Amino acid sequence: MKEKVAVVGAGSWGTALAQVLAENGHDVTLWARSVPVADELNQRHTNKKYLPQAKLHPAIYATTSLEEACYNKSFILFAVPSHAMRHTAREVKKVMNKETRIVHAAKGFEQDSWKRMSEVLSEELERDQASIAILSGPSHAEEVIQKSPTTVVVACGDQEVAKQVQYVLMNTSFRVYTHSDAIGVEVGGALKNIIALAAGLVQGLGFGDNAKAALMTRGLAEIARLGKAMGAKPITFVGLAGVGDLIVTCTSTHSRNWRAGYMLSQGKSLSVVLDEMGMVVEGVKTTRAAHALAKHYQVEMPLTEQLYQVLFMDKEPEQAAKDLMLRGKTNEMEEIMETW
Repeated sequence: MKEKVAVVGAGSWGTALAQVLAENGHDVTLWARSVPVADELNQRHTNKKYLPQAKLHPAIYATTSLEEACYNKSFILFAVPSHAMRHTAREVKKVMNKETRIVHAAKGFEQDSWKRMSEVLSEELERDQASIAILSGPSHAEEVIQKSPTTVVVACGDQEVAKQVQYVLMNTSFRVYTHSDAIGVEVGGALKNIIALAAGLVQGLGFGDNAKAALMTRGLAEIARLGKAMGAKPITFVGLAGVGDLIVTCTSTHSRNWRAGYMLSQGKSLSVVLDEMGMVVEGVKTTRAAHALAKHYQVEMPLTEQLYQVLFMDKEPEQAAKDLMLRGKTNEMEEIMETW
C-alpha cells in the first residue's frame, strides 16, 4: 500500500531515509531548511553537502514549506538534530493532521531539560508518548544510501504503530525489527555517541585495540546503568539499539562523533573541531546531558565524567585516561549482576 510520508530534515540521515521510503514506492516529501538544498534535491537529485556520492530517487520531492511537507500525511518522520526538535515540532503541529503517525530518528537529549525526543514530541504535538515511534540502531546514512545491508529497530509503546512503521521502511537492504522498550532504544541511541567520542580520542592518542575494547565494554555498562535508572529494560542494551549501535559508531570513520574525538586528540579545541566538522556532533551535547542525568539519578559513569572534564573543563585526555586506570578496585561480576 502506497503511503504519503513526510521526512522532516534533509541532513544525511533524513535524506537516506527518504531514499529508502521512495525506493519502497511511497509518496515522499522531504523538508529542507534552505531553498538551495531543496532546489538541488529537486533539480539534480543530489545532496552534495551530506551525501556527496549519492544519486537520489527522482520521486523524492523537497520543499522548504512545513505545511506542504506535513499536511495530509500518513506518517511524519522527524530527522532533525535534538536541539532543533522542539521548535520544529511546534511548527509542524500547526499544519499536521491529528491522525498522522509520528516517528523520530534523532539520537540525543534536549539541552537544559534533558528530556528524550519522544517526550519533547509528545509535549509539542499533544500526542500520547506511547504512540510515538523511535527509529534507531547501527545505521550510517552513507551505507544506507548505497543499499549496504542495514538492520535497525523501531520502538513504540503501541506495537501496532511499530508494525506500521516497519512495513513502510523494510526492504531487502533495510531490515527493521519492532521493539517495545521505547525508553531503552532512545537512551541507547543517545548515549552511544558519548562512547564514540571517547573512542575517537583513544584512537588518536594511539592507545590501541586493548583500550578500545575496554572502552566499549565499560561504556556499555554505563549506558545500561543510566538507562535502567531512567526506566529502560537493561536487556535492550545487548540488542541493535545498544551494543549494535555502539559497535558501529565506535569503529567507523563515518561516525561524526568518532571523527570529532579523533580531532580533539590532535590538540584541536572543541570549538575548532565543531566548526571544522560543519555538522551536528550529538555526542558533545549528550555528554553534558548524561553528566547531569548521572548526578540526578545517582548513577556512577566514570567514562562520561572524564569525557565531560576533557570537553568542558580543559582536562588533558592523557590525564583523564590515567585517572580512569587508577580508579578504586572493583569486582566485575558483582557489578555485572547489579547492572544487568
